[in-house]
Amino acid sequence: MTTPKPKSSQTMKPATAAKKLGIYLAATPAEFQAGVVTRDELNAMQATPPQWLADLRRNGPHPRQVVASRLGISVTGLNRAGVSEALTTEQINALRDENPDWLQRERTIQAEVRKEAQRIKDKPAPKKK
Repeated sequence: MTTPKPKSSQTMKPATAAKKLGIYLAATPAEFQAGVVTRDELNAMQATPPQWLADLRRNGPHPRQVVASRLGISVTGLNRAGVSEALTTEQINALRDENPDWLQRERTIQAEVRKEAQRIKDKPAPKKK
């Protein structure tokens, strides 16, 4: 009869943890970047974020997917506009207020993509013979 192995805690690289937390890895504390994060630690950070995490989520800098989401466009739209660096909340708000032509254009493209995706989703399934 074999004895069950003690359950080991799942670990992840800091980049994976940062992605799951929706934060920009380069802006995290050095100890976060240098170590590994367990699933339990990640869950604890999501439930009760430490001050540095709350500050990063509020003020940034934010990763590209968060920047794109806050601007209402896709990450590809950021690439087309030449935005390659992480932006702070202040910079994102300034872009929203300025509302440059490229941002208007990308929002229109994103709206069309969502509309098309909804049309496909709502389309009735073909009947089988």
